[in-house]
Order: sequence, then C-alpha cells, then structure tokens
Amino acid sequence: MSEQIYRLKITLRDSKPPIWRRVLVPGSTTLSDLHWIIQAVMGWYNAHLHQFIVGPAYYSDPQFELDALDESQVRLEEIAEEGTKFTYEYDFGDDWEHIILVEKVLPPEPGVEYPVCIKGRRACPPEDVGGMWGYYEFLEAIGDPNHPEHEEYLEWIGEDFDPAAFSLEETNARLREWLEE
Repeated sequence: MSEQIYRLKITLRDSKPPIWRRVLVPGSTTLSDLHWIIQAVMGWYNAHLHQFIVGPAYYSDPQFELDALDESQVRLEEIAEEGTKFTYEYDFGDDWEHIILVEKVLPPEPGVEYPVCIKGRRACPPEDVGGMWGYYEFLEAIGDPNHPEHEEYLEWIGEDFDPAAFSLEETNARLREWLEE
C-alpha cells in the first residue's frame, strides 16, 4: 500500500479576511519538516522560535530548550487523522498562530511531487510587524498617505506590499527551494 497524502489547510489565526494555504504532504512528514513547509508556503523566513501544539502535547526543536517533545521524532500520520486540528505557533513575540486542519487523507496521485501547495489566499504579513494587531496598523499606515507612519512603514517594507496578493507559482518555487536544500 502506498503512503497516504494529507491535505492540510493552514490558516493564520485572527486574520480577517483569512490568510491561508492548502498543501498536500505525505503522512510520513515529520513535524520538523512541516515547520519548514509552513515557512515556505506562508512566506516566513525562519527568524524566530516555533512550536506545534497537538492536544495537550507541545513539539519543537530540542535546541530551543523549550518544555516540548522533539518535533523531528514525530510524523504527521502519528498525531493526526482526517478532521484533526492543531496549532503551529511562530515567533513567540508577535505570536503568529496558525490553525492546521487535516481536511482529507488521500491516496497519492501519480506524477505529483509532494509536498505541494495547491491553493492559498492573501499575502503573509511581514516578519516583525508586531503580530496581527501590528499588521492591521501597518496596513492602515501604508494605505493612508496622511498617516504619520506612512513613509516610515513604506521605507521599512522596501517595496510595494499588496495584502491581497498570493502567487501559487512563487509559493511552490519557495517550497521547491526548501526541498533542494
């Protein structure tokens, strides 16, 4: 029997409108690898600590010295089934919480290379913007040329930022980059 594929919907908690990605990953994916997959598909840069919360259990990288189990020793298929929800927390200062829902467990499709992002909505907030409340302030400031922090935020972001933008091609390119490392 071939390995099962997990269709995950990863949603940034408290994002309105919702910021999310739908990915297909093998059931044998470790939580450590899932961390890197989330970093790639969301557009984060792995600049902060992270952890997974599955029921009462916490999983993280042992080098962080958190009171958590070793994420590299746990596979998705060991902790989740169809309908399971769990949390991925990234950057304990900004507190980016992602709700991960196992939408479906499927047989693999011939010719598909996993993991792969199949859909998503909206741009990921910039690193270090201050969590969801800071992100909303950031959006307000860059959208209003009369806002007192307008120029400062535009200089900080260094480019045009479109909160509605999402590119499946760019997302999968980041994911392939991670796979090649």
